Amino acid sequence: MQYKTVKFSRQNQAEFIADLRKQVKHYFDSNNISIYGNASMVFKTICMFTMFFVPYFLMLFGVVTNPWLVLAMWVIMGFGTAGIGLSVMHDANHGAYSKNKYVNKYMSYVMNFVGASSFNWKIQHNILHHTYTNIEGMDEDIDPGIFMRLSPHAKHMKVHKLQHIYGWFLYGMMTFLWLTTKDFRQLMRYKKEGLLKTQKRTYGSVLTETIISKILYYGYALVIPLIFIQAPWYIIVLGFIIMHYITGMVLGLIFQPAHVMPTSEYPIPDNTGNMENNWAVHQLYTTTNFAPKSKLFSWYVGGLNFQIEHHLFPNICHVHYKKISKIVEAKAKEYGLPYHSKETFYAALVEHGKMLKALGQPQVQAA
Repeated sequence: MQYKTVKFSRQNQAEFIADLRKQVKHYFDSNNISIYGNASMVFKTICMFTMFFVPYFLMLFGVVTNPWLVLAMWVIMGFGTAGIGLSVMHDANHGAYSKNKYVNKYMSYVMNFVGASSFNWKIQHNILHHTYTNIEGMDEDIDPGIFMRLSPHAKHMKVHKLQHIYGWFLYGMMTFLWLTTKDFRQLMRYKKEGLLKTQKRTYGSVLTETIISKILYYGYALVIPLIFIQAPWYIIVLGFIIMHYITGMVLGLIFQPAHVMPTSEYPIPDNTGNMENNWAVHQLYTTTNFAPKSKLFSWYVGGLNFQIEHHLFPNICHVHYKKISKIVEAKAKEYGLPYHSKETFYAALVEHGKMLKALGQPQVQAA
């Protein structure tokens, strides 16, 4: 089914999102607060880039030469890279980092800076995932490949029975796919599906941009370290691998428990392409928050533990999610709608593991 043929209901509790938007707007207006990033967002940006660049230059300038310390620097850079993606690039790609569109545009290119394509991310994440959350065949976040089954509507394979064991390892491979084949395969697929035209870009221009950005990335992230860092080449290569594995693991553990949970629903359109719920209600049935009281955790992951708020208000900077979450939860309860939230990150991972195991069984079907 083509994306443009899927239509969400305009009647089923459509007043919920209108009422909610009114209440959230009142919060910002009455407190004279901008929906965009603030000084704390700028401070966080500095912290995340510092976490990446300080270890990088300490190695490059010969301040750190001990092989074990060199590996430790790459570990820190891994968490820094994930932090940059979660707390900086993510908001910028949604246009929520700054009210200045050019700041958002150039900050979104941070995705290219860490080895992936910001253009592809906007289509996969902003358009497909945020619009068609948990809809089989449309939301690429629940279609990671043949070795994982993240939807009860997806084809079952015998190997999936063990995905609750090996799936965690595969999450760490996420950015390696970005570095190699995924961006090119996605770009070709988006061309065939006509999604490039909706973004007013040509295949050739995006392909050129992607190739150049990857050459530049490999140049500064791997070639220059191999030339200048005073450590054996295999230590540097191992460090590079460790950095990306940590980045992929962090991203996987933050994004997947938000939608692949026992409480998550996987609605599909009827034969005419119509969905039962309106878009906002659909988000509540397919999304879960976690660790809402953990300030440090929420700070590092870019507020994405408040995934419900992010899906309903992707144009609002994540620094405001905790405040508006109380409004969203109260309004959901008022309308008799679900508001799924796990008390801790650990609890979310446990439930996600249960869901992976359940989806590994061929008899599991969506409600």
